Amino acid sequence: MIIHLENAEATEKFGQALGKALFNGAVVLLTGDLGAGKTFLTKGIATAQGVNAEEVVSPTFTLMNMYNGNMEIRHFDLYRLKSDEELDNIGFDEYCGGTGITVIEWADLFMERMPQEYILIKLLREDAGRRAEVTALGFEYEEVVEKLNVDFRN
Repeated sequence: MIIHLENAEATEKFGQALGKALFNGAVVLLTGDLGAGKTFLTKGIATAQGVNAEEVVSPTFTLMNMYNGNMEIRHFDLYRLKSDEELDNIGFDEYCGGTGITVIEWADLFMERMPQEYILIKLLREDAGRRAEVTALGFEYEEVVEKLNVDFRN
């Protein structure tokens, strides 16, 4: 599925639609260059789950933020990590998946460590906006994409 997002507000709105469609235990992988909109998309997911928008910030230096809404949201940023050992040191495997929603920015840096099933969103700059390429791995994630196709496009 490919979605054109004209600005940051559209990216956040797409995140809200995604956040409403996600299920307990969902994992969302985000990729894209610096400034592509990964945190805006995460803010949309979190606010759809009842988190105050002001709480949602990039965890570039903290590596993981946790937000409490309808479901707990774990928000990772793997940009600064250079090795599997560093990933282990932050307890990635203990926090990834499980109860709540896990959102992982820069997931492409450690694809071999990601769960087998997830929704992957590649954010690419396109003129003044962005293009979101959405891929689902796993039946539950395919259902999320189907729901997005109906709800977000209407």
